[in-house]
Amino acid sequence: MTVDFHHRLASVASEIEDVLVTIFDVATTPPVPARLLGAMRYAVLGGGKRLRPFLVVEAARLLKGDLTTALRAGAAIELVHVYSLAHDDLPAMDDDELRRGKPTLHLAYDEATAILAGDALQTLAFETLADAATGTDAAMRAELVRLLAKAAGGAGMAGGQMLDLEAEGRFEGASELSAQAIAQLQAMKTGAILSCAVEMGAVIGRADAPTYQTLLSYGRALGAAFQIADDILDIEASSAELGKATGKDAGRGKATLVGLWGVEKARAELERLTGDALAALSGFGAEADVLRAAARFTADRRK
Repeated sequence: MTVDFHHRLASVASEIEDVLVTIFDVATTPPVPARLLGAMRYAVLGGGKRLRPFLVVEAARLLKGDLTTALRAGAAIELVHVYSLAHDDLPAMDDDELRRGKPTLHLAYDEATAILAGDALQTLAFETLADAATGTDAAMRAELVRLLAKAAGGAGMAGGQMLDLEAEGRFEGASELSAQAIAQLQAMKTGAILSCAVEMGAVIGRADAPTYQTLLSYGRALGAAFQIADDILDIEASSAELGKATGKDAGRGKATLVGLWGVEKARAELERLTGDALAALSGFGAEADVLRAAARFTADRRK
């Protein structure tokens, strides 16, 4: 992993933080109830790697897309990501107490506020994308809205979360999932938003059809690799390293490839998927090195 990659990741995270602050400032006109706005800001600001926004920005940068559009689109996808975390942490879902190194939103505030803050963050994401400040091309803004809505919805993240709950045995008729079914669940729950980030960058960069498909292949492989790496970390990393509770997947009966196969076989699949992501970028030169480094970072990260 090169120092340049970590510097670029931190630099984009800082830029995204500034955009998010601006978005919240604008969102207060007309005024948002103070408790709700405080909860939204608590959940979003001052934490996280901002990997999803990073992928939007770097995919767009690869194709010389507009940086302002990319940063605002990256902020929008982060708003959706954080809304999903706030809801996923609720007692009715995963009942977590720690997120990004601090108490989860429903513990810092209360469950009702956490639900409403998540709702407001989701809608703010689409308001941000639709706003003319995101770019002068209305058709592009509409396509970004469509992509994020699809990735976050019933056939994407929300649907994957439902399959995850079913796999835990929450409902009648649950059964052990095959490797293929687990991969599909994870492609929806986690991979859809990560892949969407790359796809949004391709839209902003006005990719031609072959380049679009290339980046889509990269994003899908990266998304699948990310979830396996996350499941391995749940077993091997500490709560202090991750900033959230660890060792919880097995206790809750989560359907993971690590649980089905064991760590070594899952790690081999992680390496294969990382190779697929890198292979998808083989037609690019050094200009794609940051995206290559992002794939390696996903596989090798310790937090």
